[in-house]
Amino acid sequence: MLMMFMVVVSTAFAAPNKVLVYTKTEGFRHTSIETGVKTIQQLGAENNFEVVYTEDASKFTVTFLTQFNLVIFLNTTGDILNEEQQANFENYIQNGGSFMGIHSAADTEYDWPWYGKLVGAYFLSHPDQAHANIHVLNTDHPACKHLPKVWSRFDEWYNYKNISPEITVLMELDETSYAGGENGAHHPIAWYQEYDGGKMFYTAGGHTEASYSEPDFRAHLLGGIIYCLEK
Repeated sequence: MLMMFMVVVSTAFAAPNKVLVYTKTEGFRHTSIETGVKTIQQLGAENNFEVVYTEDASKFTVTFLTQFNLVIFLNTTGDILNEEQQANFENYIQNGGSFMGIHSAADTEYDWPWYGKLVGAYFLSHPDQAHANIHVLNTDHPACKHLPKVWSRFDEWYNYKNISPEITVLMELDETSYAGGENGAHHPIAWYQEYDGGKMFYTAGGHTEASYSEPDFRAHLLGGIIYCLEK
């Protein structure tokens, strides 16, 4: 049974924002997807934003996307949008839309260079799931302000390739705290940037179902959503 945790922040939206959660997979499918969707829906109910959920790529039209303040790719994998749908999503970002990627959003659309630059890095590999230490570099950001300087938690830790120099890193993974890291001293694990007219936030957490019942991780997700919705 999913444990319920109320996460309420001081930021209040005057009118409900609309958030699209997209979870299509054409590769590995995470069993945590459904739990993640429920968590974001709960966060929306608690914090005054509306959540719409879909796995239907055909909905990625200019008209459909225009209604959303934020599009979240939650544990997407593989090639999940055709060329027309990709162009429509690019148009959405270029007109001031926001994007948030969770975990395997970085294991998505390897043949779409624009997306690689938007998400900020691509998945390379991962070792076995483990506890690891995360160094929180910015405790002023909404996604991090509730966290200690060193955050220890259990998850599946990605190694990355094609890490963009344009991202602003919020948290770094300490590779000395677990086995299997391949990025060395610079191992970003959560970041944000403004890109091509819009803004984005990415967090590597969220592989496990248990992640979504952790109060700190739920508050981390909510902080990322708040950053993306703030204008």
